[in-house]
Amino acid sequence: METLDVLVVDDEPGIRSGISRILQNYTVNYPFMDDDIQFKIIEASTGEEALTIINSTPPAVVLLDNKLPGIQGVEILEYINNNHLDILVIMITSYASLDLAVKATNIGAFDFVPKPFTPQELKTTMDSVAKHYFLRRMTSKMYKEGKHVRFQFLSVLSHELKSPLSIIESNLKIMLKHKAGENINFYDSMIAESISQVKSIQNMIMDLLDLTRIESGKSLRDVQQVDLCSVAKLALDTVKPLAIQRNVNIEYDPMQPIPFLADQEEMVLIFNNLVTTAIRNSKEGGIVKFSIETKDANIQIKVFVIQEGFSNGNIFGKLSEVSQSLIQSSPIHTESRLEINFIKRILDLYSGKIEVISKQDEGILFTVLLPFSQKSTT
Repeated sequence: METLDVLVVDDEPGIRSGISRILQNYTVNYPFMDDDIQFKIIEASTGEEALTIINSTPPAVVLLDNKLPGIQGVEILEYINNNHLDILVIMITSYASLDLAVKATNIGAFDFVPKPFTPQELKTTMDSVAKHYFLRRMTSKMYKEGKHVRFQFLSVLSHELKSPLSIIESNLKIMLKHKAGENINFYDSMIAESISQVKSIQNMIMDLLDLTRIESGKSLRDVQQVDLCSVAKLALDTVKPLAIQRNVNIEYDPMQPIPFLADQEEMVLIFNNLVTTAIRNSKEGGIVKFSIETKDANIQIKVFVIQEGFSNGNIFGKLSEVSQSLIQSSPIHTESRLEINFIKRILDLYSGKIEVISKQDEGILFTVLLPFSQKSTT
């Protein structure tokens, strides 16, 4: 159970002891919280005493009366706000203090408790405080860990869904108004295109579900010795129908076993998405070259799409972040941009990385590096 320190600042002993009695055995819980939250009450009878406590051992929450001997409550609020202290302030005010409420809001008060207040009113306010504290802490933790990239990924996903949905909508409107005539056969190509776009959306959703399951920790990972060459051959066999459909020839040299400590399902997802992406970005009649080898302290996987017409450049850089401008300007196929990001999320579990580079008048090179000395997240 987590404990929040609550500093009660009021010159009336009865108010301080009343708040303490109400909150001393009170806990807050929401379904999204891992643990219940309880409160530890610290008391101060003057503004000066409150500032001393705030500067020495900052509490998470301050319940603050404005009418105090010496320094007023609103001055303490201004001090907390001006010094950017991570403290939620709840003002204790009378119903007649409307001007004070407006002023306190403008300088950062989180909420108000009317004076006199009922136990339920105080508990309701503390419920809101606990929820806000939890969500703010989680947001901060996610940002510090670099998980804000996830939000960018979701932004990219939203962008990529717009295109196939627009195509489907356009086709349906044409069919609804019979713009191509009354013969239903005239609409076969539109129906086929719409089905293709639906499959594209389904693939994106399945990738997102796989990613969510892996990153949430709800997927039970089975980390053991995996032969990556066997996984690679399985992926190459799996994508053969797509390659035949697109008239793409896949070339690869005989592969020797490469043992690697990993979750086999995650490795299958990496290889399947990588090879599928390469085929999808190859022109009809094109060639995709696949290789896997050990190099220095890494396993190096390369997939080269032989294709003329590209200029030199690192299309996605190291993929540390994916900006909308890069997404829109990249020559990579729409759905593949999500597949590449999906691969990267799994590689992060193994301290691996992926690069996608276009080569002048040659094509696109996908390179995945998996370090032997990786610290796999379990």
